[in-house]
Amino acid sequence: MEKKECSGFRKESDLLGTVYVPDDVLYGVQTMRGLENFEISKFRLCDYPLFVKGLAITKLGAAMANYELGLLTEEQYSAISQACREIMDGKWLDQFPVDMIQGGAGTSTNMNANEVIANRALEIMGHKRGEYKYCSPNDQVNCSQSTNDAYPTAIHIGLALDNERLKKHFKILIESFRKKGEEFKSVVKIGRTQLEDAVPMTLGQEFNGYASALEDELKHLDEAADDLLVVNMGATAIGTGICAEPGYAEKCVAALREITGMNVRLAPDLIGATWDTSSMVGYSSALKRLATKLSKICNDLRILASGPRCGLGDINLPARQPGSSIMPGKVNPVIPEVMTQICYKVIGNDVCVSMASEAAQMELNAMEPITAQCNFESIDILINGFETLRKNCVEGITVNEKKCHDDVYNSISVVTALNPVIGYKNSTEIAKLAQNTGKSVYQLVHELGVLTKKELDIILAPENMIKPVKLDIKPRKTL
Repeated sequence: MEKKECSGFRKESDLLGTVYVPDDVLYGVQTMRGLENFEISKFRLCDYPLFVKGLAITKLGAAMANYELGLLTEEQYSAISQACREIMDGKWLDQFPVDMIQGGAGTSTNMNANEVIANRALEIMGHKRGEYKYCSPNDQVNCSQSTNDAYPTAIHIGLALDNERLKKHFKILIESFRKKGEEFKSVVKIGRTQLEDAVPMTLGQEFNGYASALEDELKHLDEAADDLLVVNMGATAIGTGICAEPGYAEKCVAALREITGMNVRLAPDLIGATWDTSSMVGYSSALKRLATKLSKICNDLRILASGPRCGLGDINLPARQPGSSIMPGKVNPVIPEVMTQICYKVIGNDVCVSMASEAAQMELNAMEPITAQCNFESIDILINGFETLRKNCVEGITVNEKKCHDDVYNSISVVTALNPVIGYKNSTEIAKLAQNTGKSVYQLVHELGVLTKKELDIILAPENMIKPVKLDIKPRKTL
């Protein structure tokens, strides 16, 4: 960037030359390079506040270790610490404008953080922005670090923090399915396998099944997030620890544990940990597992509500908007549809994370920026989807109880409930007759004298068809 020296700008320089930086920003020359080089996406660091917080936590942990080792003056440490804590509290977020998708293995992001912290520290110390001889982005803020350990550590910490935010919203969605399970606990309906009639169940069992399947994913999220807390601080460039003081790695990780209250721990082999991004693959995979289940559930809701007159029609989804520009009266299941598309996006992001992780070469993975962007994006859109699905769909679902009852009564599949009593051969004959005559199983069994009406009523009572039972009833004849 060439600009005449004038008021409102300060001159900064790096390996490539001089850049004029606006006086009203906290970032500096290398952030400016990043802005010029990477006009790639609409995803900026400032769009992911917990990632920025992760950067500040990482820099604060490093500063605490460096001060303890005598590498920072008390004045420098105090100012850097205050600057980091301000960022952790949500200040200066607009000073992180670099694109999340970038070359350089995250160097532009690391330097964006270093420059903002250094310039804010200079202000705190009573100096002007850019007077780096008093507190340098490289020599003080980045002391004992490389992008190759600070950047992935910040990603890991940011994702671990974001996981807690995700779980909070996810648990509320799960509870909404639980409430529907309780509301519909007495509504008997036909269960279905392979889109064919199966055996009776309650709608409450179906919704509780959704809640339980989703709830299982909480432990997988936690397990994946715990893997993120293994970091490579102290590895510096390739894992050998060059430019770091002896004992720095252990002190830095202890400081990160103190700051976060999380079980941050040092990787046992810093060489391997510096190129290995499998913990980000693991977390993305946990998001994919969740998305796969949630997409299945949303598709179920669409099928169960299909109709309203020519589909299954077990349930009604809240009407949210007219469904057609040409078909009057049509209403579509738009909320499950959008949630399913979100799930597809998360699954697609997981493919991207996997490919980027595989692309590590020699001692570093230069593709880490896209793994970070995909994971943070997946969390954001899932949270938005959870809230939309819960508020605009699940909480407003109602049941067509008569339709469910009639389906059970008329279904040939209820013959399965008779199987333990009258045997498979008899049950098969009854099913064939029902198919050929259009009569109900109940009607045929009674007409043919296989069981009495009273015995039929016991076997086909809803409470006896939705759980294991033992009935002391014998068939009166064999077909």
